[in-house]
Amino acid sequence: MMWLSWKLFLFLSLTGCLSEYSEAVPGLPTSYAAILRIKSGSSSLASFNSKNRPRLNNPSLGSVSSQGWRGAGHYHSPTNLYHFSEAFKHDESVDYGPVFVQEPDDVIFPTDSEEKKVSLNCQARGNPAPTYRWLRNGTEINIESDYRFSLIEGSLIINNPSEMKDSGQYQCLTTNVFGSVLSREAVLQFAYLGNFSGRTRSAVSVREGQGVVLMCSPPLHSPEIIYSWVFNEFPSFVSEDSRRFISQETGNLYISKVQTSDVGSYICLVKNTVTNARVLSPPTPLTLRNDGVMGEYEPKIEVHFPYTVTAARGTTVKMECFALGNPVPTISWRKVNGHNPSKARLRKSQAVLEIPNVQLEDAGTYECKAENSRGRNVFRGQLQVYTYPHWVEKLNDTQLDSGDQLRWECKATGKPRPTYRWLKNGVPLWPQSRIETINGVLMIHSVNLSDAGMYQCLAENKYGTIYASAELKILASAPSFPLNQMRKTIIITKGQEVVIECKPQASPKPTINWKKGDKPLRESKRITILPHGSLRILNASKSDEGRYLCQGVNVFGSAEIIASLFVKEPTRIELTPKKIELTVGESIVLSCKAIHDSTLDVTFYWTLNGQPIDFEKEGGHFESIKAQASSADLMIRNILLMHAGRYGCRVQTAADTVSDETELLVRVPDVISGDMESAMAVELNPWVEYEFRVVATNKIGTGDPSAPSRVIRTNEAVPKTPPANVSGRSGRRHELVIAWEPVSEEFQNGEGFGYIVAFRPNGTRGWKEKMVTSSDASKFIYRDESVPPLTPFEVKVGVYNNKGDGPFSPIVVICSAEGEPTAAPIDVKATSLSVSEILVAWKHNKESLGRPEGFEVGYWKDMEQEEAAEKVKTEGNESSILLTGLEGNTLYHLTVRAYNAAGYGPPSTAVRAATKKSPPSQAPSNIMWIQDGSHVSLGWEPVRPLANESDVMGYKVLFRQEGQSNSQVIETQKTSAVVLLPDVGVYIIEVCAVSEGGDGTASPQIRVPSFSGGKVTSAQSTLHVLSTSSSSVTLLLALMVPSSSW
Repeated sequence: MMWLSWKLFLFLSLTGCLSEYSEAVPGLPTSYAAILRIKSGSSSLASFNSKNRPRLNNPSLGSVSSQGWRGAGHYHSPTNLYHFSEAFKHDESVDYGPVFVQEPDDVIFPTDSEEKKVSLNCQARGNPAPTYRWLRNGTEINIESDYRFSLIEGSLIINNPSEMKDSGQYQCLTTNVFGSVLSREAVLQFAYLGNFSGRTRSAVSVREGQGVVLMCSPPLHSPEIIYSWVFNEFPSFVSEDSRRFISQETGNLYISKVQTSDVGSYICLVKNTVTNARVLSPPTPLTLRNDGVMGEYEPKIEVHFPYTVTAARGTTVKMECFALGNPVPTISWRKVNGHNPSKARLRKSQAVLEIPNVQLEDAGTYECKAENSRGRNVFRGQLQVYTYPHWVEKLNDTQLDSGDQLRWECKATGKPRPTYRWLKNGVPLWPQSRIETINGVLMIHSVNLSDAGMYQCLAENKYGTIYASAELKILASAPSFPLNQMRKTIIITKGQEVVIECKPQASPKPTINWKKGDKPLRESKRITILPHGSLRILNASKSDEGRYLCQGVNVFGSAEIIASLFVKEPTRIELTPKKIELTVGESIVLSCKAIHDSTLDVTFYWTLNGQPIDFEKEGGHFESIKAQASSADLMIRNILLMHAGRYGCRVQTAADTVSDETELLVRVPDVISGDMESAMAVELNPWVEYEFRVVATNKIGTGDPSAPSRVIRTNEAVPKTPPANVSGRSGRRHELVIAWEPVSEEFQNGEGFGYIVAFRPNGTRGWKEKMVTSSDASKFIYRDESVPPLTPFEVKVGVYNNKGDGPFSPIVVICSAEGEPTAAPIDVKATSLSVSEILVAWKHNKESLGRPEGFEVGYWKDMEQEEAAEKVKTEGNESSILLTGLEGNTLYHLTVRAYNAAGYGPPSTAVRAATKKSPPSQAPSNIMWIQDGSHVSLGWEPVRPLANESDVMGYKVLFRQEGQSNSQVIETQKTSAVVLLPDVGVYIIEVCAVSEGGDGTASPQIRVPSFSGGKVTSAQSTLHVLSTSSSSVTLLLALMVPSSSW
């Protein structure tokens, strides 16, 4: 009560039929009704405004619309085309098309909200600043013509919103001079909760021990509501247990076995999940009949989850199952052909199976079983888990030259597999003479300025749509060169290769012309113009000196640059002595002399083990002495062990750089006394890093070791360890695939490490060798079209580095690849078996090269593209597969192709098969039976299927003893049958139609006792009438001829 004000309205009425608000099983109704309504106080929604209004804001979600466009714009750096950085779009000096900063979200607006306006947010950036328009259900809103609409910085404000006028799908379209982009769809929904009908509800009268269903029949509402029931008076709520259950799907109250304590008045209370408004139904009285107590009977599942439950991955699934019965049935759950998910929880005395964070592996058939001492009843349904589309590869902003080809590809995952559509400037883009769209790929041949704009790729399945956006800029400009490249001087030496660059900025791509002096340049084997326009000269000589001019020309103009080329004599170097071996403490002078072109200046650089010598930080051990312009000396004083290594002299001129090295070895004395400060370590592994410590010792003992020295790497040597485990791998036809375990770095012994792969056909002499330069390589593929499949080769793999070649591995025999299958399977046949199953059979083409490891079957609906086909694989030599879970009454196309480790073979010609129509939904009615001893003669009215249902081929009569689970079946093509009941007891009999699509809905169960002598006849019929007032009338007629044995 508290924040609610209550008003009680009592309406009395008389009714002569069973209302929609209650259902007794079995039983006959009496009638009167009352209504109690809760009226919300004005304060209950006062805080509900635009800031805290519920918004369904999940980028991956969104309602599915068959006409609208929805999704979100995204940008990503391209990898194979010119592009401009996203960072530029924050630079006010860079012009670019609109990019969404904020897109509209779904809005649920309470109709009784005190704030009488709705705000749909939209914000984009761009340069120049974009403008905004809005669409409702695909049609542009004329904001000027309706005072209720206004725009604030792109956001749409709707004053005094009306469900009739304003509910629907909204999209924001933002535009500047570069184009337009369309936002994802936002759904505007109105939240409300109507009042129950004031008509008096009929009383429900049942026997004690009987089951009963009390109908809620909620009022009109949006969105979801929560159901609860009040017993006699508020706030005495009905407690749910194994005997009582409130379905949140139907709203009804189910009591499996009525007790005397259940007698009273029941009121259905519904609560809107958004507005929190509540209303109460008129009371439904529940009374007990005075004609006896209901006997025990087997469970009847009265409420259950749908035959097909669909759920988005990551959501929580709740499946209901509750049965009437005496004694009270026990509910249990299981996943058919599997285990219940470990995260699954049972709620409400096991009447609800809850699976949080549902995943694809949770999909399957689930079974609910209701059981008591009199028998059991089972229901099965399918849980299908879907996923919204999710981007794997998005679009990239791109700029192209006029005349180039555009290829954009967007990829998304999802279940069902997404399909793709394209927009240009917010409107659909259709294939034309230059434009192709194939399964997420957009290609535009020979682009021109009219192709510039904003493009969007939509990936969608039946559960949602996502957008990826990108801008296409078409460049059109005359050639131009940077100022620092207009004139330049190039100096090289004889025999060198030189490239004179000529890369003007232009669109479309310019034509390049070269001149030497005043004459057009003639190409030769030595002088060539490269594809991008630069000039390459091989083995240059004095005759190549001169003035070179490069001119770029396109339809918009021309530009040129000039380069002067000078060819000099190459520089030579002499470094002495070539190899030195000294003892710690000695000194040496290294001399470096350059022989060079007299017009060039030279500079000398000294290195130790490839690193420049820092003369100021080496403690006075090194001194550089330049005796004259063309020579330099290096003085090394008081040599230490650490000074051993490779000393290099590098001479650099404006034309070239040359270098040479000499090796210095440093010995340590044979006896290291206490006054020594250095020593030499020998017999270390080549090209391995070492650290050293020094420990002092005397006759008293040994001291602590010193701190580690700096890391030192030993010199290189020829490798000695060949690769291990040389073997073959699968590959394509005509390929020899050789694999091995790479040699670890510690055994590579030097820089420039690589592999020598040697192979020859079995029985031949000469080896063919190939160099693999990567030290991490573990595979080499040799391809020769003349090599037949499975040809044996002798193979060995060796090693090398900069110091020379090492050993080879032992010879092994490897066969060339068999290759992928070359021929499609034959005799492919598809046979429809039921409403959801097609059997596909085929034969392997024995003429196909490449033995198959299995087969892949692709199938797609008649209205879909083959690219959207679902695929399923078999393994081994299987020649058929049963496709399940298909849609009923649907034409499918199917192909089969073989595969192995090398790849897939060609697909077979597509065959077609249509799944059967659904089985009849109508159950056999007006079942009549007459019993003579153990024989029961049955008759019923024929089932007439709907237009979209399978024709009736016959009928099944199922009968079993009460308490047993296995039924016996009699099949007949007539509307009558005779059943022999062999044992004494009560039998349960059902009848259902048989069709191509499977078995139809079973008739209501009838209970027949088996005994000797006497006759019993019965007729039972059920009539359902749907009235225009949304109420239903149910008449239950039962005629019984009593028997002395009952």
